[in-house]
Amino acid sequence: MRAKITGVGSHLPNVVKKNEEFINHEFLNNDGSSFGSDNATIIQKFSAITGIEERRYMSDNLVTSDIATLAAQKAITDADCDPETIDYIIVAHNYGDVPSKGGTSDMVPSLASRVKNKLGIKNPSCVAYDVLFGCPGWILGVTQADSFIKSGLANKVLVIGAEALSRVVDPHDRDSMIYSDGAGAVILEPSDTEEGILGQSTATYAVEEAFFIYNEVSYNKQLEQKTKYIKMYGRRIYNFALSRVPEGMKAAMEQAGVDIKDLKKIFIHQANEKMDEAIVDRFYKLYDMTVPKDIMPMIIHKLGNSSVATVPTVMDLVVHGKMPQHKVEKGDVVMFASVGAGMNINAIVYRY
Repeated sequence: MRAKITGVGSHLPNVVKKNEEFINHEFLNNDGSSFGSDNATIIQKFSAITGIEERRYMSDNLVTSDIATLAAQKAITDADCDPETIDYIIVAHNYGDVPSKGGTSDMVPSLASRVKNKLGIKNPSCVAYDVLFGCPGWILGVTQADSFIKSGLANKVLVIGAEALSRVVDPHDRDSMIYSDGAGAVILEPSDTEEGILGQSTATYAVEEAFFIYNEVSYNKQLEQKTKYIKMYGRRIYNFALSRVPEGMKAAMEQAGVDIKDLKKIFIHQANEKMDEAIVDRFYKLYDMTVPKDIMPMIIHKLGNSSVATVPTVMDLVVHGKMPQHKVEKGDVVMFASVGAGMNINAIVYRY
């Protein structure tokens, strides 16, 4: 017995923000000093490194639990599932519902309870809870769903990754251009065939790495400092990801007992195009192989980094034929992989 995905859906916010719209921002160093470069140069270098050309933001009338619900509805429809038969709703996020005009993040009740409410599910045996695990949160939710299904505690689990990072970025931090909003969701059910989750690996590194991603006040020292924003040590994260994520991916392959040559696609967390390419390159070097063509579908160019939403979103777009150069067929082996705050890494090997 293993868990298989029977439905997948995503929500792409409708506000498009292109790189050139940052041209008049006042970007500062972390000590409040000005950059030596003009914004056009900063944006050009940013695009060359990250691959990001534009990103999506939610409209002001929505919060994270709203877009989580929209993605969930699509997954439920795709699975032809009666919502009242769902046993667990797991929502991965990191910042809760943050209002568009700023203010305190709202996490009580949980976003999962809010999604259950918005879906109109009345069954009290449908248990709803949140996962805070950095960007790898959605993958962790899927591994938990797999455990519930294998143990007989669940027949249907809804796992959602949703985030509104546009609401928690410092406009004076050039890293703010990385982040975006989005949501992706899946329904998982039991499988008694080879289809489903074959293996997984998860790890947390928290000795020196715990605060590589953190919250801090704006770089603009002239502001009244109350609100804290998402911050990161980008170079440290890059080096960490390159050394640890390939190991985690290999561990998942070994648990699955799958030949690396049978791997058809890698749905990786879309954080930085150069970093993702380097991670996959190092992963294949562990097998003394070069990276196969079109192994890694990329959506970061147009959608940016929506944290927990990136992996289910890219999977949804590929599965439903919205990325014509990529496809997944029955029997194909794919991998989900992510890295993020904690610092956490995880990977799943899955057969369609």
